Amino acid sequence: MSRRHHEKNTAQKAKERQCAALTARKLRTFRTTPLATLLEQYLQHLAVKGFAESTLRLRRVHMEMFLKWCRTNRITTPAKITRTSLESYQRYLFQYRKRDGQPLAVASQHSRLAPLKVWFKWLTHRKHIPQDPATELELPRVGYKLPNVMNKDDAERVLSQPDVRKPLGIRDRAMLEILYSSGLRRTELLQLRLYDVDQNHGLLTVRQGKGKRDRVVPIGERALAWLDVYLSSSRPEIVRKPDDGVLFLTSNGVPFTPNHLSLLARRYVKAAQIGKSGACHIFRHTMATLMLEGGADIRYIQAMLGHVRLDTTQIYTHVSIRKLKQVHATTHPGARLDAQTDEVSQLQIGPE
Repeated sequence: MSRRHHEKNTAQKAKERQCAALTARKLRTFRTTPLATLLEQYLQHLAVKGFAESTLRLRRVHMEMFLKWCRTNRITTPAKITRTSLESYQRYLFQYRKRDGQPLAVASQHSRLAPLKVWFKWLTHRKHIPQDPATELELPRVGYKLPNVMNKDDAERVLSQPDVRKPLGIRDRAMLEILYSSGLRRTELLQLRLYDVDQNHGLLTVRQGKGKRDRVVPIGERALAWLDVYLSSSRPEIVRKPDDGVLFLTSNGVPFTPNHLSLLARRYVKAAQIGKSGACHIFRHTMATLMLEGGADIRYIQAMLGHVRLDTTQIYTHVSIRKLKQVHATTHPGARLDAQTDEVSQLQIGPE
């Protein structure tokens, strides 16, 4: 490493430490209010109930945004929060602009308001407030949006993007292949350990998936082949000792963060120039849709995706329009044009 590079890294780390210290000071001040204390108690209550760490982390981020707004408006106790103040916060979210100048999506506004309703219900139940100010708060209506999916050719084009002449390219190809073959969520992929792969039977064990549920899913032969190449040639070059068994590692030999993996997948989708955007989840949507079009029973797809409710999986029946068109053409008596008997086929439309 050059001296210049070393000094740049040192300065960057010093700046990061200063920012972390400033953030810590702000949080210490921020969390001394009665509202903040009650939030900590509530999050601890959710942790005891078994909520996942990722859920608690996201819940904290969303609810601390509300506490920051309360602090700006000098609201420090739950007794000062009324339906009017909650509606004012709702307007704040509607008018809020991100760093790029874009507003919060309706779904993002909803995800910041919905936990507040549950929290205030808990505060009322625990007698911290006499009545729930959020009971009649109307949440923004989230529109119905079909997931983005790739066709088979698009998927193959994305899978071919990693440079498999390099160790990290082999690693990336193996990760994309597993996402496509088994439809894992990004956190499920990152939590895989070496012992979770049964190469003899072509199975993956997903531990503590969404809702802390385990499941076993099949993995295709091609994905297994790329995984085998990664395990034999690439992983030994980047793993650090002691090896704790995490399957996929960064170039520094440490586990991926979810955002890092999403950034990687998004770059490959963009590089493929398929006219679609997406990251890890587009492979999950694509797997489910193509399996459905291939004739798979929706209940098998439900089991692979780890959905508790069938209606969550049924969204793919709306996505699979090619299958719907095929069924329509096969079963509807008026779907096909008969050149011999249909009157419209006999019409000759000439120039006016």
